Amino acid sequence: MDIRKIDDNISVAPQITYADVANIARFGFKTLVANRPDQEEFGQPAMADIEAAALENGVNWIYMPVASGNITDADVDSFNTMIQDAEKPVLAFCRSGTRCTVLWALSAARYTPAEEIFTKARAAGYDISGLAPRIAHQSGNR
Repeated sequence: MDIRKIDDNISVAPQITYADVANIARFGFKTLVANRPDQEEFGQPAMADIEAAALENGVNWIYMPVASGNITDADVDSFNTMIQDAEKPVLAFCRSGTRCTVLWALSAARYTPAEEIFTKARAAGYDISGLAPRIAHQSGNR
């Protein structure tokens, strides 16, 4: 399991398994968010199984699937509401963690300076520099 901390409220990870959820709970995460659609890829763990593990381990579960490479403003709005309302810390996962990082970045742009967003994403191992125009647009939604 490859958990990458963005800030004190959210971390992201590539695809997790049912077995990973007990450790996620032990690490202190309160909410687990799946940004990957079920059956996106052959052999990927079923979201129902991961949800069951989350509930068994006392972790809140949020299923918020987003199509890879097609993150809409509505997806960003939903993510923004989730991150504001969720019990923290949150662990969001998808295939590689990039989709979750992009959702966070576009949401955070509404209240965080762009350079801080890029710095946090880079520190977590994600280059989101290609999002600069979209982040600038989101910052106009403050």
